[in-house]
Amino acid sequence: MVIDLKQCVEILKENDNFLVLSHEHPDGDTLGSAFALMAALKKMGKKRAFKCSDEVTKDFSYMLEGFESDDVGENPFVVAVDVADVHLLGDLAEEYGDKINLCIDHHMSNAYFAEKLLLQDRAAACEIVFKVIKKLGVEIDEYIANCLYTGISTDTGCFRYQNTNAKTFRAVAELVDIGVNTKMINKVMFETKSKSFLELDLLARKTLEYHFNDKCAIITITQKMYEESGSNEHECYPITALPRQIEGVLVGAVIKEKQNGAFGISVRTEGDIDASEICARLGGGGHAGAAGCEVKEDYETAKSKILESIRMSLGC
Repeated sequence: MVIDLKQCVEILKENDNFLVLSHEHPDGDTLGSAFALMAALKKMGKKRAFKCSDEVTKDFSYMLEGFESDDVGENPFVVAVDVADVHLLGDLAEEYGDKINLCIDHHMSNAYFAEKLLLQDRAAACEIVFKVIKKLGVEIDEYIANCLYTGISTDTGCFRYQNTNAKTFRAVAELVDIGVNTKMINKVMFETKSKSFLELDLLARKTLEYHFNDKCAIITITQKMYEESGSNEHECYPITALPRQIEGVLVGAVIKEKQNGAFGISVRTEGDIDASEICARLGGGGHAGAAGCEVKEDYETAKSKILESIRMSLGC
């Protein structure tokens, strides 16, 4: 059932014990949404706990500092944030997939898996959570503002992606007025690179291929590359934007080998090419400019399938 902002606020006020879930391989938006919401619930006297199938990496440590989950009992009200489909919960999907009471999301490809869904077409889920917290009447302090800014800035590529609009800037302006530590967050999120990432980036660039008269560029990242570089799946995130940044490329794709042998594929597009349409053909989804999917077959099959879907969207 799709609900509006007012209904979402009423639901949050009516319940007392919350379990907040983020998607696997958590990024700034799912974590920013989760920790901002949990901070607001705490201020309301509610109990809240957090779960994610994967470890929260050290670059987000400023959100976790001092945080401890409350005892929310055996039957908490379960909220998923920035989660478009159940399978994106990773290992938590089996336990909580059919127990999601509320989902707050900005992916218009959302699979409508939750009992209640607050869905809005915004640049980041944090934009929606920002509105929810204001409607709850909770004072937004620097911590909450930092969480929300993290989600908005990372999901817009520091306000460079095509999903950035006037509403995004208005929301960020409010957060800056509150006192966001933009210097620290921008340094951590967009300027600091680990040595292991740089090694992975070098290996990944060597796999670059062009297709369809150079309108498509593909990069591959394997488990062996993670081992050789000392890197991991979280650190490969900045590489997903690389193929699209090449002059003349309309569709960029990064094929990432997962530990279970499947291949996650990230697609980024330019112009009127719809990335979510490309990924939807393979069971995935996302936004017009950025989307993803997973192929549980061998590498050559995964590559062949994503190329065929890209070809269809390019009209080649």
